[in-house]
Amino acid sequence: MTGGVAIRSNLDIAHLGYVELFTPTFDESLRFFTDVLTMDVVESAPDVAYLRTWDDYELFSLKLTARPQAGIGRVGLRAADPEALQRRTEAIETSGMGRGLGESQPGRGSTYSFVDPDEHHWDLYFESERFTASGAATPALKNQAQRRPDHGIGVRRLDHVNYLAADVEPNRDFLVSVLGAKPTEQIQLDDGRIAGIWLTFTNKGYDVVYTADSTKTRGRLHHIAFAVDQREDILRGADIFLENGVFIETGPHKHAIQQTFFLYVWEPGGNRIEVVNAGARLVLAPDWELITWTETDRAKGQAWGLKTIESFHTHGTPPPAPPGDS
Repeated sequence: MTGGVAIRSNLDIAHLGYVELFTPTFDESLRFFTDVLTMDVVESAPDVAYLRTWDDYELFSLKLTARPQAGIGRVGLRAADPEALQRRTEAIETSGMGRGLGESQPGRGSTYSFVDPDEHHWDLYFESERFTASGAATPALKNQAQRRPDHGIGVRRLDHVNYLAADVEPNRDFLVSVLGAKPTEQIQLDDGRIAGIWLTFTNKGYDVVYTADSTKTRGRLHHIAFAVDQREDILRGADIFLENGVFIETGPHKHAIQQTFFLYVWEPGGNRIEVVNAGARLVLAPDWELITWTETDRAKGQAWGLKTIESFHTHGTPPPAPPGDS
């Protein structure tokens, strides 16, 4: 799969629906998402909280779960309609990656669970409860899910998931052939191996990314990303992170790949969180040609020359097992 090949999405997947994050510091992580990113808790139980951004049309987009180690749990994809759900479920079953009926989630109907070749866990669903704002959360504009917050960073929506993968290419092939994703950009090493792939189910530049895990560990997370409206929100966000003692890993800056303006931080549990601008590039061409970045291209750094820092290639969650552990 190289540059110049046009690949179309089958449009059976509507969008990325939710992400489950594991954290060993549940209370501190919850405060990060509520007080700093300004997400609202819509439902909770001991060691679990379901949170929403202010413009989610669905009930929630983040499930925070207490666990001994940081990392990623389930990621939900909403199908375009019941027929699309059935088609994709059948395709997953045929692939041998299906795991049957999934866990019940607030505001969602039945889910079908599966894994990708790297053993990340996914859910597929269609039935979804729309959020209805009330009281102080009621927006002035009826085409907005709820009132925009007047404090904190105020992330607008869940944007994408970036997985670490022991081998990028089988995961790419699975998402393309079984789920109908469309690859938009990739990093190809001089030896021909694919070190990163950006895939979309929508007209966004990307919804899911796989990047090579230098430890060859399966099932790890690189980061999840939340979108804000403009670059100025990210610059203001950097000050808010600073004032709240949040570790800023790199940025604000502009990616060369996909051209998003970014800021990376680590939430208290250790998971990497990206804040990006929601006005990123759209892929409207139905015959989009895959863009390939070489090692020489990547050696130039980000769009304005900032070199990628070492931790960006080494930090993931959960941490890999020590050598010799199984």
